[in-house]
Amino acid sequence: MNPDHWIVPDWPAPARVRALMTTRAGGVSSGGFASLNLGDHVGDDPLAVAENRRRVTEALPGSPVWLNQVHGVDVVVADETSTGATADASLTRRESTVCAVMTADCLPVLFCDVGGRVVAAAHAGWRGLHAGVLERTVSALGVPPAEVMAWLGAAIGPEAFEVGDEVRAAFVGERASAAAAFKPGSERGKWLADLFLLARQRLAACGVTRVYGGGMCTVSDPRRFFSYRRDGQTGRMAAMVWLS
Repeated sequence: MNPDHWIVPDWPAPARVRALMTTRAGGVSSGGFASLNLGDHVGDDPLAVAENRRRVTEALPGSPVWLNQVHGVDVVVADETSTGATADASLTRRESTVCAVMTADCLPVLFCDVGGRVVAAAHAGWRGLHAGVLERTVSALGVPPAEVMAWLGAAIGPEAFEVGDEVRAAFVGERASAAAAFKPGSERGKWLADLFLLARQRLAACGVTRVYGGGMCTVSDPRRFFSYRRDGQTGRMAAMVWLS
């Protein structure tokens, strides 16, 4: 697989922490799934998905532990979990175990500690973000939050993510400062939401201030990214992290 096809996080992680996020380039899927769709639950040809996953795995120390993501808050230990487990985050302290989450507008967040002892990947759409998936992941890492680093991958951007009053009310009702992440949308009762800012606020509230990345919009870059909001039926990218 061509390294130019993926995104390598720009964060000061320890040398033994390795991470990447795929784009839609470099695979064999066609149509709306073109070309590196990694989701086996979206209607793509299973043989194409298998080949795409094989290509990605060639660049990794082992097969990623793929999760059945449900916009929840469950965090599993990847090396004690089989592919297909229902959870929205995984972590590992073991070398060569690859934590992975798939997205197509939701926010992928990768974690490590400053000592390079533990890594994690979390899937954070607005429901999971509001429910506390990032806080649960930080807690599960088992290290002081001040020693945690987080990287925000590509997701639906603040100019594209229009939500209703109920979404804004859910966040602002818990934390008044969340109002800064919403601006008026196309009509009354609609708001443009900034997932990246909401994630940074949530991480800061639980003591994680070493936060990097953010800003890459899946909706506005159809050449690089799948987007459910833009296209409806579409493929999935993956954000992955492991210890070498």
